Order: sequence, then C-alpha cells, then structure tokens
Amino acid sequence: MNHNSFKDVPDSDKPYEKFKQLGAESLSDAELLAIIIRTGTKAHDVLQVAHEILKVNHNSLLNLQKMSVEQLEAIPGIGKVKAVQLKCIAQLCIRMSRMNYLPKFKFDSAKKIAEYYMEYLRHESCEHTILLMLDTKCQMLGDEIISKGTVNATILSPREVFLTALNKNAVQIVLIHNHPSGDPKPSREDILITERLKQSGEMIGIELVDHIIIGDNIYTSFKEEGLL
Repeated sequence: MNHNSFKDVPDSDKPYEKFKQLGAESLSDAELLAIIIRTGTKAHDVLQVAHEILKVNHNSLLNLQKMSVEQLEAIPGIGKVKAVQLKCIAQLCIRMSRMNYLPKFKFDSAKKIAEYYMEYLRHESCEHTILLMLDTKCQMLGDEIISKGTVNATILSPREVFLTALNKNAVQIVLIHNHPSGDPKPSREDILITERLKQSGEMIGIELVDHIIIGDNIYTSFKEEGLL
C-alpha cells in the first residue's frame, strides 16, 4: 500500500522518526531525500519518490547536481518548488565541501586546486572559466567566474582577467576551466590564450601560476605538463 505522507506507516519506519531516534547518519540516501521532499503522490509514497530520484541518477547522489530543474520536475511527485529545493541543496553540499579547504589552506599545487574545484566544474554542461586570485603566500584573495561558454568553447577577455585581478590586489593568478566532454586535454585555443595571459601578466607584474583544465574526475595542469 502506498502512503502519501507516511501517516499509516509505523513510526519506526518513518524517515523523520528514525532521524529523531538514531540521527541522520542512520538514514539511507533515499530516506534523507524523503525527509527533504516531505510528501509523495497518490500513486507513490514519499520514499518511492525518493528512490525514483536516485534511480534516475543511477543510484548516485553525485549526479543530482547534473540534473536540471526541468529533469527533476519530470519525476512524479517533484514539482517546481521541490526541484528548486533539491538543486539548492546540491549546490550547498558543493559549497560546504569547498569550505573545508579554505581555513589556512594554501593553493600551492595543481592537485589541491583541482580537488577544490573538481566537484563544482565536472558536472557543468558548458565551459566555465574561473579566475583564482592569490596573495604571495598562495592564499585565496577571491575567485570569480569570468566567462561561460558553449559546450566546447569559451570567450575569454585578457583585459577582464587582469582588471579583476588588480581589483583584488592579486600577485598571482590561476586559470581554471572545465571540458564538458570529460577529457582535460588542452585545445589549441587553450594553449594560445594561456600564452597571451602569461605574457600580459609579466608586463603588469601579475604571474599566471597555472592553467588547470577539469575533466571527469581528472585534470590537466599546464605547469605540470611543462606548457607554462
């Protein structure tokens, strides 16, 4: 029998009651989602709706970030409000994971920088270019998305890059962008823009430390590859 709000389900089987008794750590992914979405439909109870979300995502919460609001709304029991809430929660999780890096964290290696931006960028369906701005101790002064492109190209202005860096009093910068294909191999355009930014930075005293391309759980560093 299906239950729209679990009113007829024993307390021990209700995700919310289970949470109160045993804590969030005791809940499955589906039960956590069920608490967030709260209600189901006449045909599917809330836990079944939660399982359907996971099913669409190949039983992985990681893929929730990839889904659009429209894709979430296509799941029975998920309307506009719930879809937006789920997207916001996914974004909060990404930001929380990134915040763990910041206290006294030095962005002094390609691996550290790639790990910091990996979960944010690897799920994007078009190219995003981020400017990471650093002080002399390789600590973050700020970061900013400076361009969003199509699936295989991005429009990047060197003038905008250095105006942004100067505004933060940065002495070092790192360029980070993703390849939606999942392959982080640099394109000819990637190599050309990196060389232009390197030369421009040398003229005004802001060093381009690295250009990192994010793929699907993999990255390429221009510095590590001897391209910078």
